[in-house]
Amino acid sequence: MSAPTPTPPPAPKRGPGRPRSSESGGPQRVRPKQRQRSIRLVGKKASPEACKLAAAVLEVLGGARTTGDAAKALGYALPRYYHLEARAIEGLVAACEPAKPGRTVSPSREVEALKRRCARLEREVGRHQALVRAAHRTVGLVGPASVKPQPGKKRAKRPTARALVVASILSAAPPASETPQPPSGSPSA
Repeated sequence: MSAPTPTPPPAPKRGPGRPRSSESGGPQRVRPKQRQRSIRLVGKKASPEACKLAAAVLEVLGGARTTGDAAKALGYALPRYYHLEARAIEGLVAACEPAKPGRTVSPSREVEALKRRCARLEREVGRHQALVRAAHRTVGLVGPASVKPQPGKKRAKRPTARALVVASILSAAPPASETPQPPSGSPSA
């Protein structure tokens, strides 16, 4: 008699959230897709001036240029160049900080969430005000009587805010397009 051939154990049933097993037998880890960054795409969204400054700083740090040459090429004084170089290095170090785990909230989504919260709170305030009015009616309290001006008496003059005075002066001023323009040959600020 020959011995029966052993059969492999049945694979565990997959549930909706269970990953497929790899050939090695262990579960395969599924990683979310991340956008691959390429050095060729660096500076696509930056201004030409920022790209020029970054290139000069990298050339100085790489030893291809001296700080004096870079400052001269950019049209800056040497102390100003050192200040900009320090800012650039601070930005590099800040960009190298590890990202916070989890989902980041974009400012536009945060604004939308705050608008929804504000609308919900306004509805709650209206509901509470209605409850207070209903409670006053059941208890028999009467709200404050509206104040009507007596005939023959002058109303007190409302104070005018200085901001409104300045706004009326500015609105009466001629538009900026009518102000004289500097000649086109002179440098502008």
